[in-house]
Amino acid sequence: MQRSEPRIMVFMPSWEEFKDFSGYIEYMESKGAHKAGLAKIIPPREWVPRKAGYKLDEMNMTIPSAIEQQVTGMQGLYQQFNIQKRPMSVKQFYEMAMSERYMTPKYFDYADLERKYWKNITYVSAIYGADVAGSLTDPDVKEWNINSLGTILDYVNKDYGISIAGVNTAYLYFGMWKTSFAWHTEDMDLYSINYLHFGAPKTWYAIPPKYGRRLEKLANTNFVESYKACPAFLRHKMTLISPQILRQNNIPYNKITQEPGEIMVTFPFGYHAGFNHGFNCAESTNFASPRWVEYGKRASQCHCNSDMVKISMQTFVRRFQPERYENWLRGMDIGCHPEEPDKICAAPPPPPCISGYSQLDVAAVTEEPESFAEPTASEKPVEVAETTPEAETESEDESEEGKRERELKRCWNNLDKPRGKTVNLLPSGVQENTKKMRFHTKLIILE
Repeated sequence: MQRSEPRIMVFMPSWEEFKDFSGYIEYMESKGAHKAGLAKIIPPREWVPRKAGYKLDEMNMTIPSAIEQQVTGMQGLYQQFNIQKRPMSVKQFYEMAMSERYMTPKYFDYADLERKYWKNITYVSAIYGADVAGSLTDPDVKEWNINSLGTILDYVNKDYGISIAGVNTAYLYFGMWKTSFAWHTEDMDLYSINYLHFGAPKTWYAIPPKYGRRLEKLANTNFVESYKACPAFLRHKMTLISPQILRQNNIPYNKITQEPGEIMVTFPFGYHAGFNHGFNCAESTNFASPRWVEYGKRASQCHCNSDMVKISMQTFVRRFQPERYENWLRGMDIGCHPEEPDKICAAPPPPPCISGYSQLDVAAVTEEPESFAEPTASEKPVEVAETTPEAETESEDESEEGKRERELKRCWNNLDKPRGKTVNLLPSGVQENTKKMRFHTKLIILE
């Protein structure tokens, strides 16, 4: 890779500098840190996020839905499928991670371990304790508290009483050797922060945002069926592409190792991926700054799966781009994506207001487990029956019933819901899925 390409920067703030989270992010960007899509922060010694330390026997925490990561593919191009496992305690997960089947192999250095990762990626599916709602940071920590960063993303909660697990609240990730996070940008192309509390290191790959479209084109041409099904399929977080493939296709990237006690920050439209070296625990969430607003307005959306995070940009455009607000509402906000200065087009306007209902509607749509899922149209058997007058009448009745069902769903989705809460519409005995790694849904319309 040419030296002129953006490199991942490492920052070591003083205690005074560290106290102002948003101010320090702005300082990092003034130095060009965002151009690499990823940056590392080594916190000052004064910062102690958890005074009690990390004793697993005293960590009374359950991983409700660990996932088994099954990887298929070859020659540097892979897809990852997540299979939900039974709940387990952190201590049980640790014992599994340290067992002969899952433990980290012997290695000479990080480069050697990286080679072993890509060589064995399809063998022995690792178990990831991902998307555990909660925080290991002491509540009284004021500086860089991942569960309370105090950025403009908090307007979602402050103005509307809406909490999005893992987006504006913290998630914990318990990893083991070879557990992976596939190539993706954050939901709505937000920033993210990741603090490695304890355990084995984590390898990160990052692509400078200005080359993000190159990665998308590479993925689209190599996973054609996925692209046909969903043009934004990288948001499914299933695609693994090796560094060798990136080099062969002239896509610049950077690589860095996160050690325990270090913080990683990803920037808007910064594609990243990586893997864990062994048993560890990280805490993560999303955040935003005024610079993000234009990215959020133009972020790609997955429409094939309702189980995705969508946040209407209306409250942010009104606050931070008031001079463009009216044109944006009319679909006439002409400009460019920040990483595509030569492509001029209108930013997508907000969804139309549903007449007769409050413009503040929150719908939580949940994904049913496979055993309860309804088959898609393509999966349902086609039955051909003799047409009779009675059958035609029955068909018309079913059509009317379908219309009534759609109308009922539309009315239900627009009823006033308790703020900050979700409504579980699933049958009794079926738990709602809020796993971010499994594309948990929070459809949010803030108009």
